[in-house]
Amino acid sequence: MKFNLVHTDATARAGTVETDHGVIETPIFMPVGTQGTVKAVEQRELIELGAQIILGNTYHLYLRPGMEVMQAMGGLHKFMNWHRPILTDSGGYQVFSMSDLRKITQDGVTFKSHLDGSSHFFTPQKVVEIQRAIGSDIMMVLDECPPFPCDEEYARTSNTLTVKWAKLCQQAMNNSLPLYGHQQSLFAIVQGSIFKHLRADSAKALVDLNFDGYAIGGLAVGEPAEIMYELTEFTNQFLPKEKPRYLMGVGTPENLLESIERGVDMFDCVMPTRNGRNGMLFTRNGRINIRNAKWKMDDSPVDEGFDSYTNKNFSRGYIRHLFQVDEILGLQLASIHNLSFYLWLVREARKQILANNFTVWKREILEQLAAQI
Repeated sequence: MKFNLVHTDATARAGTVETDHGVIETPIFMPVGTQGTVKAVEQRELIELGAQIILGNTYHLYLRPGMEVMQAMGGLHKFMNWHRPILTDSGGYQVFSMSDLRKITQDGVTFKSHLDGSSHFFTPQKVVEIQRAIGSDIMMVLDECPPFPCDEEYARTSNTLTVKWAKLCQQAMNNSLPLYGHQQSLFAIVQGSIFKHLRADSAKALVDLNFDGYAIGGLAVGEPAEIMYELTEFTNQFLPKEKPRYLMGVGTPENLLESIERGVDMFDCVMPTRNGRNGMLFTRNGRINIRNAKWKMDDSPVDEGFDSYTNKNFSRGYIRHLFQVDEILGLQLASIHNLSFYLWLVREARKQILANNFTVWKREILEQLAAQI
């Protein structure tokens, strides 16, 4: 993998990430395909939308279909017929989100499967082994994401463990080879909860290990948005300019723009597809609850003049009807529209960075996004 920093506008960055499955233009949003599929959206549609990279999840793919199937099928790219880049989360988020089903030790994490209660042990080495079998272009280290709020001692212990696991993941990667003929890269994850000195310690320790890229973890877990922005900006000052920066699990359109301004290159979040499946549509002029009765007779597009398949072909009234009668097409069209919006947003942000106009444009678009429809 190679990262090229093409241009900066203040601290906002436009770059490229070169992988064996294609070049990614940053800033970029990665649709979430947890189990080898972006929910309600076909691979063909993802390409039409301009998705450059998607995200899969190590924990879920390990359980189903399992690594025996994954290797027999030639890895995730071939299995799901997706020939652009893939990033895989390490399962570290499940350490956080499934706290009632896991036990953490110095050596790794014991999970009870959410499917059948069976026990599984993830070590840093095992996580690399699984991601080798998946064949993702960008792999993540195993980390422990502390909850919000937590005390400083918990955050310090968690951070020490995350750095230790990162070293073991790096060693495991160096001692193994890719399985499918393409190169894989490894990103480390900065932790430290809301404590700046721990964030600084984490970032410095991981930068010394010279990973291919760096993620900012442990945010968007319940803390106020302003704290997330403050810690993102603080953490980025310790990360190398010549490596990509990834803010994990973020977020709303507003979150993306504020974080791009603070130097973040990569994002992922289930929000556009999850909210779409629940009838909430993003537009350039605010959000729409498409289930609302006021759209019943509305023959206008979701976002007048916006270039998306949903927008060009279907009315608000028709999409509302699909939700009212529980038709699967409603979930598809809403998800397609929301992903179109997110991918447009990061493409436009890149254009504005290259034109040295990002801050002015961001202020204007945030005013539009705050509108009530």
